[in-house]
Amino acid sequence: MTSHTETTPIILVPGHWLGAWAWDEVVEHLAAAGCRASALTLPGLDPADQDRAKRTLTDQVAALDTAVRACGAPVTLVAHSGANGPVTTLLDRSPELVERVVWVDSGPVGDGLAFAPDFPEDLAGLPLPEFDALGEQASLAGLSEATLDRFRERAVAEPAGVLREPVRLGNDARYEVPTTFVCCSLASAQVRELATAGHPMFAEISRLTDARYVDLATGHWPMWSRPRELAEIIAAEVGARPAR
Repeated sequence: MTSHTETTPIILVPGHWLGAWAWDEVVEHLAAAGCRASALTLPGLDPADQDRAKRTLTDQVAALDTAVRACGAPVTLVAHSGANGPVTTLLDRSPELVERVVWVDSGPVGDGLAFAPDFPEDLAGLPLPEFDALGEQASLAGLSEATLDRFRERAVAEPAGVLREPVRLGNDARYEVPTTFVCCSLASAQVRELATAGHPMFAEISRLTDARYVDLATGHWPMWSRPRELAEIIAAEVGARPAR
């Protein structure tokens, strides 16, 4: 087994509606592989925070920066889905703090992009949609009824300030951070094609200088549908040997 001192610290960042709890199974598997891994609840996603609806993307970036520095950077960042806004911003501001970024069914965003710039001003946040509607936007493949029930029970509305605030970027050094894409609901071949074609959601990928692709065929939430396999991929990226 690889000792904790031989691999970089890993910080797992969940996407919209989720807290650190979403990574529990993956963290357990990573610990068994000898990795020092922890998950982060971004500002606005802690149900105990009475002011969570007021949190912004700027707040999330600041919290991520604090967490990374507390680990004794550089770290490996693992970002799922909507975590791409704060993670891309951190990569832009302080690329030296990140040894590798692992995008899980996600990827870097471009300058000026906001998740929902026209989100209604009279709404404080975006609650988890009904699953029929959510499934039309992101694959629910591999999720049991019990998992969906837990998702519904624990989901926190994504703050409007996070959704509306655009990402501001200006440091091309972010393209030099080694990158791994864990491709789940879209196969790596499709991701590459979309990047090459200049699709707005994938255009940043074509500018990366060191990118690897790993296919993990499942839905958009592999931390629940295939947690062991996802942990094995992450462990391999930091040089650990997953326990069997």
